[in-house]
Amino acid sequence: MAMALAQHRESSSDSSINKHLDGGKYVRYTAEQVEALERVYAECPKPSSLRRQQLIRECPILSNIEPKQIKVWFQNRRCREKQKKESSRLQTVNRKLTAMNKLLMEENDRLQKQVSQLVCENGYMKQQLHTVNTSGADANCDSLGTTPQHSLRDTNSPAGLLSIAEETLAEFLSKATGTAVDWVQMPGMKPGPDSVGIFTISQSCSGVAARACGLVSLEPIKIVEILKDRPSWSRDCRNLEVFTMFPAGNGGTIELVYAQTFAPTTLAPARDFWTLRYTTTLENGSLVVCERSLSGSGAGPSAAAAAQFVRAEVLPSGYLIRPCEGGGSIIHIVDHLNLEAWSVPEVLRPLYESSKAIAQKMTIAALRYIRQIAQETSGEVVYGLGRQPAVLRTFSQRLSRGFNDAINGFNDDGWSIMNCDGTEDVIVAINSSKSFSSTSNPANALSFLGGVLCAKASMLLQNIAPAVLVRFLREHRSEWADFNVDAYCAASLKAGTNAYPGMRPTRFTGSQIIMPLGHTIEHEELLEVIRLEGHSFVQEDAFVSSDIHLLQICSGIDENAVGACSELVFAPIDEMFPDDAPLLPSGFRVIPLDSKSVRFHCLSSELFPRLVIVNIIIVQIFHWSLDKKQGTDGVTIQSDTQDSLTTNRTLDLTSSLEVGPVTNHAAGDTSSCRNTRSVLTIAFQFPFESNLRDNVATMARQYVRSVISSVQRVAMAISPSGLNPAVGSKLSPGSPEALTLAHWICRSYSYHLGAELLRSESLGGDSILKNLWQHQDAILCCSLKSQPVFIFANQAGLDMLETTLVALQDITLDKLFDESGRKALCSDFGKLMQQGYACLPAGICMSTMGRHVSYEQAFAWKVLEADESTVHCLSFSFVNWSFV
Repeated sequence: MAMALAQHRESSSDSSINKHLDGGKYVRYTAEQVEALERVYAECPKPSSLRRQQLIRECPILSNIEPKQIKVWFQNRRCREKQKKESSRLQTVNRKLTAMNKLLMEENDRLQKQVSQLVCENGYMKQQLHTVNTSGADANCDSLGTTPQHSLRDTNSPAGLLSIAEETLAEFLSKATGTAVDWVQMPGMKPGPDSVGIFTISQSCSGVAARACGLVSLEPIKIVEILKDRPSWSRDCRNLEVFTMFPAGNGGTIELVYAQTFAPTTLAPARDFWTLRYTTTLENGSLVVCERSLSGSGAGPSAAAAAQFVRAEVLPSGYLIRPCEGGGSIIHIVDHLNLEAWSVPEVLRPLYESSKAIAQKMTIAALRYIRQIAQETSGEVVYGLGRQPAVLRTFSQRLSRGFNDAINGFNDDGWSIMNCDGTEDVIVAINSSKSFSSTSNPANALSFLGGVLCAKASMLLQNIAPAVLVRFLREHRSEWADFNVDAYCAASLKAGTNAYPGMRPTRFTGSQIIMPLGHTIEHEELLEVIRLEGHSFVQEDAFVSSDIHLLQICSGIDENAVGACSELVFAPIDEMFPDDAPLLPSGFRVIPLDSKSVRFHCLSSELFPRLVIVNIIIVQIFHWSLDKKQGTDGVTIQSDTQDSLTTNRTLDLTSSLEVGPVTNHAAGDTSSCRNTRSVLTIAFQFPFESNLRDNVATMARQYVRSVISSVQRVAMAISPSGLNPAVGSKLSPGSPEALTLAHWICRSYSYHLGAELLRSESLGGDSILKNLWQHQDAILCCSLKSQPVFIFANQAGLDMLETTLVALQDITLDKLFDESGRKALCSDFGKLMQQGYACLPAGICMSTMGRHVSYEQAFAWKVLEADESTVHCLSFSFVNWSFV
């Protein structure tokens, strides 16, 4: 009976969709009427009242239906469509959760086995401690992470290679799903329904190792095809060549592969690999691609580039792809490498000994790329400007590859060092055979009579997060870039306009418009077009657009991404933005260094003649006045040998740091090693004509030095104060912290003028700094020097001057006032210094953009330090200011 009632209710529910109330009775739609309504719904799911009436008039079969009933039908139809989409979404989520649950259960089983194994080993070790030496047990444990000795096998015979392949497969599977490696969760990468996958790293095995597990909505065959084409998804892979391929006896294939990877910085050589790659299908239908290095020299780079590579080792690694019920695949990725860290300076070895860095560069990147392709295939990704995802992805890859080419400067690509004696801070490389053609249309190549120059340098930064620095460089280009240099590079893309910069000067208006094109699924990389607005100084070019367009990728701006490097790479592009546009990338790369093993007092001097560590002094929100007469001691490493890599050195910036003396690291003080460190690499490319080569080289070297100086200043200004409390004691008394200066300003104002600058409730604790920063009047502080410069401004002050905290120190006091204002200040200056304050009449001052600013009244007072006898600086408050 209950079943009959349920069936009746279900039947009534279904029929109610096509029945509507009319005078207390239900009317059923005919098939023809439903078909006509469906046609209209396909064109317009929500028709207006006029459209419904028009439908009744134009369609005779609907003449007996009231407009209200038509409206209800469309409402029900939309509701049913929404329910259908929601049901489909829930089914997709359910499949994903089921697959993720399966992965987590497998991971839990693996961890339980690992715990049991560790318990047994612990008991065995305790027993051995009472009986025999434990060296045998230690050797047994170490053997889990090392490459078995297969050098005695015949790597030239198929039988010997097949034996190595089967052994590699077994070891890879034991790492991917077994307990051969003690995996720990990647910091900041917790698994969940919205995560890309499960990411783990190893901290105890030999070399560096990382593993990833995730669900991808692609079939296994497609995934294998993508992953084996490593240059298409790995930004670090320079090339990959299959020398030999033959079928294995079990239906798989064995390949002998030679691969090259880019060096991430100018401070280290690139890496190459000679490996065996084995592709096969398991009994359960899973596909496996596993790989390991072969002994012997095997293939190698060309003779011209041999000195620029170090042979690294791939320990058993690969991909396990299992088909998933309901479509898609579950993928396991293992990367286990020995990057031969001995070949780089010791300060950089943490980068080559960090499993986190390998996880970000290889393991996580591979899984993210697969997921990106899956979403693009399903149509879930929609990019800007009507571009296809594959086109935009190609642009990103070309930018990244061009930047890597510039950093590495391989000899077999035609690069050579220009007039370098080993003492230059900025290296200039020249390439007379540089090709500007795109892969899709070589006929669109640009030919230059001279070639391309690349000015590059690297330096070590301290106490600045890479993501924060790159994000600032992206959002505040005017703080470091020269518009005329950008204009020169942009003009080089147009035939016949290769002229030396400065011949047709333009002025940057300060406007930077960022037009997003696309981004990856987790927004870890952004692709965008930057438009820089400019105006020509030449009368005849006044009505010609001087705007510059840059194609730019920005990656690694998530501060929570542990081990990820941050990049800002850009290239001038024509405003028409053609798919086959030639690109000449330049930019910045900031790579974090794991500080746990950095030892600055014993740096290796085998590769580089001189290595200087840059200490970025901690400041709070503001950039304070720094005594230019004080210097900074750096670490200088001398070398007795000259190597082919000596041209790649860090930059000596300590001579321009305007801070007090710091601890001499060469004396053995390593206290600052506890702080965050990173290596910054800068590379800028410039086309040139043969007759202007030396001029362009000089310009390029000077420009990069200018950019480095600006980046140094930016890094000092935006460094957070909490990274190194000990540095605060090293600041000179003339450079107080922001909170201290805020107290001095407010207390001195009350002392001299007899009134409170801030409300009394705003003077407690740290709130005084916040309220001073948000004060409606423009408050400025300038130093007491022969040429007073501004050292502080609140937000209103920065708005009035139309400047930033970074550029504030370049503004002198005499540039602020007009002629009458300067006279008024000079007449009251004696009074100001004698009684401690002065009231200035209404007047006009100038912003940095040349605009006039009026104010009703201004106050000036001496800012006293804590002892109330020492004058630290002068402070100004402009009341009710506005632009004229």
